[in-house]
Amino acid sequence: MTRFLLRRLAWAALTVLAVASISFVLMRNVRGGPFDSERRASAAVEKNLRERYRLDWPTWKQFAAYVGPFELGEHGPAFLGGDGTDTFGGVLAGDFGPSLQYRDASVNDLLAQSLPISAALGFLALSWALAVGITAGIVSALRRGTTLDVALRITATTGIALPNFAIAGVLVLLFAFVWPILPVAGHGSWRHLVLPSLALGAPFAAYIARLTRTGMLEALGEDWIRTAHAKGLPPRLVVTRHALRAGIQPVISYLGPAAAGVLTGSLVIERIFAIPGTGSHFVNSALNRDYALAMGVTILYTALVCVLNLLVDVVQASLDPRIALEDES
Repeated sequence: MTRFLLRRLAWAALTVLAVASISFVLMRNVRGGPFDSERRASAAVEKNLRERYRLDWPTWKQFAAYVGPFELGEHGPAFLGGDGTDTFGGVLAGDFGPSLQYRDASVNDLLAQSLPISAALGFLALSWALAVGITAGIVSALRRGTTLDVALRITATTGIALPNFAIAGVLVLLFAFVWPILPVAGHGSWRHLVLPSLALGAPFAAYIARLTRTGMLEALGEDWIRTAHAKGLPPRLVVTRHALRAGIQPVISYLGPAAAGVLTGSLVIERIFAIPGTGSHFVNSALNRDYALAMGVTILYTALVCVLNLLVDVVQASLDPRIALEDES
């Protein structure tokens, strides 16, 4: 198990490094810049701003300073800030630097304010998606071939086919004009998260229902399930204690990508419902060419996805030790 975890951690670190490097180079090579606007600053002011944020350095030197508080000069690593100039600790120290658009705030401050909002939205969306999806999948598998099974499968297929922003538009129309009982924009209480979580979690609930149904049907056809029935165990115990443990495995494998989908899907949902979460900051940073904020959100999302996938691997290995043994062989 130790080698299993170390290998997963090494791959996660390489993934974060690769994403950070590629994103850094791509953002520095797109048209426009963080100081472009309808009202252009003078050449002297823009020159001072570029010097202040080191945008006049070569890309490789900018990346070295971004990763850590040093530049790679002719005589090896040289730490910045020794002459009294402003510097920051670098990504390795957990410091994403100052925002290029929000001049009085750092990227860390913006992420600290917005990440709890996005996390609450994602947790709520994934929680109800798991509860509804697993329940619907179990019922569909136990009532295979019935009208209820067909209705649940059609509903799941519809949920998979519809993107979350389309579901969000329908919810806004319903609860803004037809039944104005829930707020459709803003943030301030749990009621503001109801509609966004429904729109965000609906496609994932549909996927989870399909995966649960498939896993349960396969588990219910196994010999050890028939043996449990032959021993006289109540059907409820056979389903909950035996079949469900095996049938839920596909859902556990899907939790990593599902969590990643919740994070990336919230980018659009937060804009539709005007939620001041991390997704809104990411969209604004891309539009405003705020390199530091865009990189901070990208690295944070990549690290979260890697951690969540690692947790899924650990859970799967604990439920089925053969996974860890196969990985080490």
